[in-house]
Amino acid sequence: MFFLKVISKLLKALRSADSPRQIAWGFALGTIPGLTPFWSLHNLIIVALIIILKVNISAGLLAWMLFSFFAWLLDPLFHALGFAVLVKISFLESIWTSLYNAPIAPFTRFNNTVLMGSLVCSLILLMPNYWLFKFVVLRYRESWDQKIQKWRIVQILRGSKIVRFYVKLKDMGA
Repeated sequence: MFFLKVISKLLKALRSADSPRQIAWGFALGTIPGLTPFWSLHNLIIVALIIILKVNISAGLLAWMLFSFFAWLLDPLFHALGFAVLVKISFLESIWTSLYNAPIAPFTRFNNTVLMGSLVCSLILLMPNYWLFKFVVLRYRESWDQKIQKWRIVQILRGSKIVRFYVKLKDMGA
C-alpha cells in the first residue's frame, strides 16, 4: 500500500506545478541510498538533503525503492569496483589510511568494498539519472499524460464508486 501511495504522489507531482528540475533532483538523489547499503552515514546525509532541499520527496522515495529492489543484483559489480578503488589504485592508499584514522570517517564504512563500489557507481549515475528523469517528466507533461488519461482503465477507475468514496474520505482528512 505504501508503494501505491508513493506512486500516486509521484503521478500527482508529475501533473502539478512542481518544476521538472525538482522532481528530477528528487529522483536522482533517491538513487544514491537506493543503490548503496542502507546503514551508512552518507545515506543519512542524502536523506537529510532530500528533506531540506526543495526537491520532490515522492520521486526520491520512488527511486530509493526502485533501485533498492535491483541493487542486490549488482553487488558483484559493486564489489569489484569497490575493491579496485580501495586496493588496486595505489595512490589512494594514503587517503584511505588517513580517513580510517579520522574520528568520524570509519562510521561511513568506506572500507566496505560493496559500499564503496555502489557509492562510486551511484555518484557516476547522479547526473545521467537527473537528465533522464527530467526528460521523462517533460515528456510525460507534453504527451504521455493526455494519452494515459484516455486509457479505459483510468476512466473506469475515476468513475468507480470506490475511488470517489476514497477521494471523499481523503478530502475529509480521514
